[in-house]
Amino acid sequence: MTRTPEGFFSRRALLRGAAAAGVATATTGAGLAATPTPALAGPAGFPNYRYVRDAFAQPLRYNPTGEFIFPCVRGVYDKISNYRGRYYLYYAPHDAPGGICLAYADRLEGPYTEYPDNPIVDRHLPTTTVSHVSSPHVVWDAPTKQFYMYFHGENYTTRVARSTDGIRFTDETPILSTRLVPNTTETSYARVFEHSVAGKGNRYVMVFMGNTPGSNSWGSRKIFWGWSPNGWSGWQFDPNPLVSPAGDGLTDISAPHLLKRNGTTYVAYHGNNGNMYLTEIGNNFDREVHLGVFHRPIASDNGRVAAPTFGTDGGVSYMLYEAGHRLDARICVARAV
Repeated sequence: MTRTPEGFFSRRALLRGAAAAGVATATTGAGLAATPTPALAGPAGFPNYRYVRDAFAQPLRYNPTGEFIFPCVRGVYDKISNYRGRYYLYYAPHDAPGGICLAYADRLEGPYTEYPDNPIVDRHLPTTTVSHVSSPHVVWDAPTKQFYMYFHGENYTTRVARSTDGIRFTDETPILSTRLVPNTTETSYARVFEHSVAGKGNRYVMVFMGNTPGSNSWGSRKIFWGWSPNGWSGWQFDPNPLVSPAGDGLTDISAPHLLKRNGTTYVAYHGNNGNMYLTEIGNNFDREVHLGVFHRPIASDNGRVAAPTFGTDGGVSYMLYEAGHRLDARICVARAV
């Protein structure tokens, strides 16, 4: 597959100025909104997002490392009965022992209530025991009427498990590892979406972080992708990066999320400088058009915004994201403006 890279510097400069004009200040804490600022269009016409609250109004019972990352929010009210809240929020600490956690709310905006028996998946897996499990991403597979959860443990292995109620997950199965993507030392932070690519015979795609050797001791993190006919098995992975950090003037990018708009497909992700970025990849994943900054941290984000997940409630678009320094992060909610 031939990818079509395009220039980005003039567009990026334009977007940097627009984003800087839209930065707001906020006070850390649930329910405290950011100072109002004019609404500005983001790259490719996406909305800007403004901080509304921290996802949790109360301290968490299960919080073994003082940090939690990689939110994934799903509406479950139209999929299962006896749900605990209309929206399920999945998240995890990163450092050992990790643990996939659940919270719920009747509004996508929150605040979210912690599930009392977290973690719902721990590091003691049916097939092995790992140092930690983290980065949950959940999809609803309509044909099987099941939730599929993707998560990593260790950093070089991505796994899938399934559930009929969104809480009890079974049949954990490794589906991605560094041996399947040559020249990588990590394959994690995966998100999966329903999206068909011409000629692949697939129904699902995966976007994930791959770490490749570089001039430093930790390598260079890039965005890779794969595809599957059913989301559970038959996964194949492109050995070449889908998005590289050099196009944004960065050394590392991670935690991608697929977005669709304007009849085409984009990836939003975070960079090592603390900003989120947006790149058009096209519907057939054959482009790499860097569009610049998608979202910048405000004061209470402590210099870093990452791992976005998106949803709509009552016609209003929201972004939940990871805020704060790596290994000292929390989850925040922002509303489109």
